[in-house]
Amino acid sequence: MMGKWYESAVFYHMYPLGMLGAPKHNDGGEVVHRLPELLPWADHVGELGCTAVYIGPLFESTSHGYDTRDYKSVDRRLGDNEDFKRFVDHCHEKGIRVVVDGVFNHTGREFHAFQDIQKNRERSPYCGWYQELSFQGDTCYHDGFWYKAWRNCFELANLNLRDGQVREYLFDVVRFWIREFGIDGIRLDCADCLDFDFMRDLRKATDAEKEDFWLMGEVIHGDYSRWTGEGLLHSVTNYELHKGLYSGHNDHNYFEIAHTIRRQFDAAGGIYKGRRLYSFVDNHDVDRIASKLNVKEHLPLVWMLLYTLPGIPSIYYGSEWGIEGRKEGANDDPLRPALNLEELQAEPPVKELPALLRKLGQLKKKSPCLTDGVYRELYLRNRQYAFARILDGSAVIVAVNCDDAPAQFEFPNPVGKNCCKDVFLGCEKSVECDKMTVSLDKNSGSIFLFE
Repeated sequence: MMGKWYESAVFYHMYPLGMLGAPKHNDGGEVVHRLPELLPWADHVGELGCTAVYIGPLFESTSHGYDTRDYKSVDRRLGDNEDFKRFVDHCHEKGIRVVVDGVFNHTGREFHAFQDIQKNRERSPYCGWYQELSFQGDTCYHDGFWYKAWRNCFELANLNLRDGQVREYLFDVVRFWIREFGIDGIRLDCADCLDFDFMRDLRKATDAEKEDFWLMGEVIHGDYSRWTGEGLLHSVTNYELHKGLYSGHNDHNYFEIAHTIRRQFDAAGGIYKGRRLYSFVDNHDVDRIASKLNVKEHLPLVWMLLYTLPGIPSIYYGSEWGIEGRKEGANDDPLRPALNLEELQAEPPVKELPALLRKLGQLKKKSPCLTDGVYRELYLRNRQYAFARILDGSAVIVAVNCDDAPAQFEFPNPVGKNCCKDVFLGCEKSVECDKMTVSLDKNSGSIFLFE
């Protein structure tokens, strides 16, 4: 039986306000049609082997996209609703699913409900829409009332998701985006702040609207199984693995990565066994992976592990070419640059990465064991690591060496077959039925496919 599309997906993450060079502030002026510039990017996404796009934020907002003004309009700095329809249709024609940001924890101060409270105060019908609204207090904006805000950023007023009118309004928003644009899922911003009953009811609403609709939540800390339990979200962000992928290489300590995977997905006792978490090496909130790694030659190794360890892998736009970017204090702009697709394709900063990612995308598509296969650790030292993903007698074996010297090591043959394919060299390799020996150059890795 075929699984849901998102179980075997490879995502491409777009932050459109940044990648299209939109102004930092929305002045409410004329619509500027930047979204059509993303159509060639969708072609590029397909060529990389990605099967889904996560794009957002898209809702009409005031600045960075998470201070929503209008939940049913595309941000005028990007274009209009028709522009986004064409983008979704173009992606769907290429077999690429589209997932958008759902910013439901808070609104901006220019959202109609908040502005009605500013105008009508206690007489506003929206007084129940915001958390801990009190006309006995004040904020830095001197509205003459206080409200709970996300991390005390008072430009982001927390919605009261236990209010029936708020819930029904947001469920109507989701139905609108499904029916109007044909989106395939929503990434829930600040899911670790959302009300659990709200998420359960959202799951019911989306299941009723579209059977294979995907709900993924942004969760940084905590027990991810709380958000991915029965009737809740399908997936959440795996920040724990994200941390291990870069620090395990920077510290030359593959034990950190292996321990994380053992803890999360071990067949015997992994706490997230059977769940499919959303994996990434960077995103719009954290430094680019090319800036995080102390040794640039480790970039291919990080990507190899992202695609082959348990999880749903994701590429953040631009990182397929190894571009750099670091946060500057609270300023995220360096992580979200405007990029020229043609220039990067012609002169990528790290030339071998796009071809590697295309190869990994092809492997992911043709190898069900990278989606459903059991994880088995085969060899582990500080600077060498090998594991298998095994399904119905087939296997993908990954071996990596983050040392500045070549390495040779031996481990058990997990499937007992004496012939496999070297994925990167494209040739057959004979092995013993009970063991395998691999030789790796410094800072390199190999992948072997047993079919």
